[in-house]
Amino acid sequence: MIGLARRSGQAVTGFEKVRAAAKGGTVALLLEASDGALDGREKLERILPGSEVLSLWTAAALGVPFGRDRAVHVAILEGGFAGRLKREAARLQGMRYEGASDGAPMVLQES
Repeated sequence: MIGLARRSGQAVTGFEKVRAAAKGGTVALLLEASDGALDGREKLERILPGSEVLSLWTAAALGVPFGRDRAVHVAILEGGFAGRLKREAARLQGMRYEGASDGAPMVLQES
């Protein structure tokens, strides 16, 4: 879904691009890598007070839709993908172990 948002022009990555989108008031959702540096995450969160921030993916996972090795900051811009991504993220979060510190996905076993 992040890849679709990128291809439609509704997602940007990189600290400066995300910051520019935040100052322009077009960010609907901020995705932060779960393994990203805390200081960079806090800087963007200060620019976007009260905005929804999701940290469900590693930098390597966030980089894939952008053709990068890593992406620490991703802004989903206002538009149709923001709402859909929020719903899908909630579903993903529900599929993870609640006690897992690394956010490992739950593995279902057949009996």
